[in-house]
Amino acid sequence: MGDVISKIGDGLWMAFRMGWEIWWALVLGFAISAIVQAWVPRGRIQSALSGSGARPVALATGLGAASSSCSYAAIAIGKSLFQKGASAASALAFQFASTNLVWELGLVLWILLGWQFTLAEYLGGVVMIALMWALLRLFVSPRLEERAREHARAADSGHQHHSAGQELTLRQRLTSADAWSDVAHNFRGDWQMLWKEITAGLLIAGFVGLLGNGFFNSLFITDAPSAVQTIENAIVGPVIAVLSFVCSVGNVPLAAVLWSGGISFAGVLAFIFADLIVLPIVAAYRKYYGWPFALRITALMFVTMVLAALAIDVLFGALGLVPTGARPSRSELFGSIEVDYKLFLNILGLVIFAALFGLTMRRGATDPVCGMKVDRSKALTLERGGRTFYFCSEHCRSQFERESGGAAHPDGEAVAEPAGQHSP
Repeated sequence: MGDVISKIGDGLWMAFRMGWEIWWALVLGFAISAIVQAWVPRGRIQSALSGSGARPVALATGLGAASSSCSYAAIAIGKSLFQKGASAASALAFQFASTNLVWELGLVLWILLGWQFTLAEYLGGVVMIALMWALLRLFVSPRLEERAREHARAADSGHQHHSAGQELTLRQRLTSADAWSDVAHNFRGDWQMLWKEITAGLLIAGFVGLLGNGFFNSLFITDAPSAVQTIENAIVGPVIAVLSFVCSVGNVPLAAVLWSGGISFAGVLAFIFADLIVLPIVAAYRKYYGWPFALRITALMFVTMVLAALAIDVLFGALGLVPTGARPSRSELFGSIEVDYKLFLNILGLVIFAALFGLTMRRGATDPVCGMKVDRSKALTLERGGRTFYFCSEHCRSQFERESGGAAHPDGEAVAEPAGQHSP
């Protein structure tokens, strides 16, 4: 019993140490992402995504790169774009970009695995989008695409991540409390959506890190030519990702452990790429689009992830960019807590985190439907029983009206205030 408790303690300590390694990068990455989401104009881009040619796919890629890295937010927004007329190619390009071309993912990869993996992730994201666009019609016919669009329009729209307004100039935003409130609410919204994924990823990495390399060797072919091993790793990597249930930035710690355990460069990339096909997200595709379309786009994404990982592996191998030295040890990977630059960076990260969360608490109210924190000065409102309720979207307000039936919502005391007494 004592040995079991000791192992649990070791796993938790390793998870904490890895969290210590990447905390400042996560906060900085989410802060940059929140600024981009709040301040980069996107309304006109969204209206230009209806075609399936190179231009709308490129615009969708840019829009995705300027969005949250949350896989669940990516598929919800992708569905919304698809409902409004964007092609399947544009919607999928948005999802790939949102989960592979964002700041926070690149920063965490750089910290844990090195700049080569960050560069490979970004290039691989572009390659996946190009392959998806080229192969889409082999998996999805125009007729099936339209049937899926009808299904998506009939489905419950669900909560979608709020996109702040961008009416001010850059100089005005830098000195505007309203503009920074937009940033803070996007920052908090991303953390609310991803903290469970990040925590699960760190915990899984911490406990898997206790396993010896013999465990990893049993997962992969070790006595075959290197080309066969690379292909097998690139296929098994996404399978491990699907079964781990961890997506978004949360799968990077486990990717680092897999790299330490001996998986190939292509295998690591394919594992990281696979966050859009984990089982809960496939179930969401089924709800949004129906099983025929969901299964076909899942198969399409699996193929593009494997091919993109292999293509980047070949390219980086030819350029001599694949890391060839000794793999990082567990102690190097999980780091140590000392008085060094990481201590001061983590303190700075804590200050930024507290400042942005504090701003949402001072100016914010909680949407009683989805639980999202919204800025009272900009949120949609509804009067019920002499109280004002605040909502992130028309969907949440409409759902509240249906469920409350004209009476105060049971959560109202925690999220509303008397009408006419809005805080600044």
